[in-house]
Amino acid sequence: MRRFFAVGLVSYLDFLLRSWIVLQYQLVLDPMSKDDNIDNSDAAMSFRTEHDSMGDVKVPASALWGAQTQRAVDNFPISNLRLSRSMIWALATIKAEASKANQQLGVIDSDLAVAISETADAVAEGRYDNHFPVDVFQTGSGTSSNMNMNEVIAHLASAQLGRDVLPNDHVNASQSSNDVFPTAIHLASAWEIKTSLIPSLEELEDALREKSVEFSEVVKAGRTHLMDATPITLGQEFSGYAAAVEYGIERLLGVLPRVCEVPLGGTAVGTGLNAPRRFAELTVEGLARRTELPMIEARNHFEAHGSRDSLVELSGVLKTVAISMYKVANDLRLMSSGPMCGLREIHLPDLQPGSSIMPGKVNPVVPEAVCQVVAKVVGNDATVSFGGAAGTLELNVMLPVIALSLVESIKLLASVSTTLASKCILGITADEERCRHYALSSPSIATSLNPYLGYETVARIVKRSLAEGVDLRSLVLEEGLMSESEVDRILNVMAMTQGGILK
Repeated sequence: MRRFFAVGLVSYLDFLLRSWIVLQYQLVLDPMSKDDNIDNSDAAMSFRTEHDSMGDVKVPASALWGAQTQRAVDNFPISNLRLSRSMIWALATIKAEASKANQQLGVIDSDLAVAISETADAVAEGRYDNHFPVDVFQTGSGTSSNMNMNEVIAHLASAQLGRDVLPNDHVNASQSSNDVFPTAIHLASAWEIKTSLIPSLEELEDALREKSVEFSEVVKAGRTHLMDATPITLGQEFSGYAAAVEYGIERLLGVLPRVCEVPLGGTAVGTGLNAPRRFAELTVEGLARRTELPMIEARNHFEAHGSRDSLVELSGVLKTVAISMYKVANDLRLMSSGPMCGLREIHLPDLQPGSSIMPGKVNPVVPEAVCQVVAKVVGNDATVSFGGAAGTLELNVMLPVIALSLVESIKLLASVSTTLASKCILGITADEERCRHYALSSPSIATSLNPYLGYETVARIVKRSLAEGVDLRSLVLEEGLMSESEVDRILNVMAMTQGGILK
């Protein structure tokens, strides 16, 4: 008996400790929350009893969540990573529009619908983020987070209305976690693309185009295989970078309509059981009006429940955008390498000391940060791809980690695009003299002599130039192969950047 009592006491103390850790995590690690309803005094250690279909559960007295959320907190002490702000916003926004549809269809009373909608709007604004403690790594359908949202809204709406608002029967009416949570992923992703990523990429594109114009007359050596090639202008290189970003935006706009096709209304398995016929139509129309996104109900709810193909496609586009940014960042590192033993064609803004041991060293820190973001996005794409393959029969059970990875990739790319544009691209200067010197020194400019002297003759002159350290122009004149005016016209490096001789 004493042993049984001791085990029970240890279990209860462990429960108290876990609950205290959850509260401290909410209070300390999420200082941006606007919510003031969590008591950080000794009273925060008190508990109330909540009930669900499995029985009674003790919940911190000041928490807005209920029994199912608390069970998830206890069951998934895994990563301390919680649902993102974007996903909380998306879930709350869906609940607000769903309550309006349920009111219109007579599923719930008007006073309940208004209280739920107003409360959900407050949650969407971020006023109660501390009350979403469930770990990202949870049940694969996202049921724990959906119920977390239902319980918080029900708690707040009950206080506002003065009578019970139930999480399942009222807030979750006409819905299932199986259609709400994936819809939230689609909505959050589309919203972040529209409001954050595309504007940031446009800022980066504008910065690159500005530099392409500024550097339009800066001739430099082209390089293929990292070896000297025919001349190019620095402006042409930057125009290529700008175009890559532009095409990335086009790709995002191309996938956006498919991301905005959502499974809401299919409830548990895609049949729409317990949802009125027009519920999805009305709710999705409300989401479209509210966000100005091209939100539509899924054309086939069974595909929309069992597969997350459009999210996998989106992740692939994000990876493509990231890969093109890696190319830009790596080129900037190469062209700015030095200051004495590298290419030194351009100079990046000096932002911070680059070494704790070598005085005066400055590193290309922003391009390096870009490269690291790209590595993370590529890794996230692998996660989303693997997760997307986990669609089994009528449900994919990797939804929370797909949400985590997608939203993280979008936000990282948005932030790093703005940083690259503002802290690096706009401050780049060119060493025009060095660039031109490289262009004139490259044996590859002999390519323009081919139509006049033939490939074999030009190859012989190039080999002689490299062996003797004599420039091509001098050798052509020495061998009497061309007149001075002819060779100067044909070895015009600026003309070579335009694909022919400038008239």
